[in-house]
Amino acid sequence: MKFSFSPSEFAKDKVASAQEYFLLCARAMGSLFTRPIYFGDIFLQMDSIGFGSLPIVVLTGFFTGCVLALQAAASLQDFGAVSMTGRLVSLSMMKELGPVLTGLMVSGRNASGMASEIGSMKVTEQIDAMRALGVDPIRKLVAPRVAASVFMLFWLTVLSDACGVAGGGLVSVFMLGINGHTFFHSTYLVLVYGDVVQGMTKPIFFGFIISTIGCYFGMSTTGGTQGVGRSTTQAVVVSSVLIIVTDFLISRATIGIFGR
Repeated sequence: MKFSFSPSEFAKDKVASAQEYFLLCARAMGSLFTRPIYFGDIFLQMDSIGFGSLPIVVLTGFFTGCVLALQAAASLQDFGAVSMTGRLVSLSMMKELGPVLTGLMVSGRNASGMASEIGSMKVTEQIDAMRALGVDPIRKLVAPRVAASVFMLFWLTVLSDACGVAGGGLVSVFMLGINGHTFFHSTYLVLVYGDVVQGMTKPIFFGFIISTIGCYFGMSTTGGTQGVGRSTTQAVVVSSVLIIVTDFLISRATIGIFGR
């Protein structure tokens, strides 16, 4: 079997895919501000994405905070600054680990679900049937998922941050012997406006990435059931990579603006 690789064709294919993705994003955003808006589908997706992800987000945030407290106390002990454990846990959860880990957990659960669900509809020609009936698939399938993902990921991140601080506090008080009032007071005092803005901006972008990537690979599925599996895998991989890249870009921008 002869295998040939053309760099120009590869580049054209990637540019065409990027163009299709940005067009889908633009159409989805436009559908959120023009009628008809399918509020029932939005609330249904909020339940599936938000409340369905609660257990994994709570567990991930809680035990991440526990591990942070253990590792921070072990490192700070060399400098006689174990009392600073609360500050490290709070900053790490708020600015970095809370948003990123929540985004990755939700991506693994929901980006794959969106890709498989929409991909199955694509290969069984249900999306073509929607078009034949005069229903815009972008407005009906993509826009509700984008709105629900952005809104719910924001609050899931807040919950993850709170669980992380609570987990760090429990470990600090009951395992490390740190005064509880000192721990939680320091977690509050160390945060400034820039830290909160950075931590709360990231989930908005992450939710948009998760939903649009999942829907894009679902809408572009070909090849039957094998194509659905391939799209599901690609959606999780690409959304996870984009979350990490976007995390770096937002961190760099906010550090440049706020100085920390």
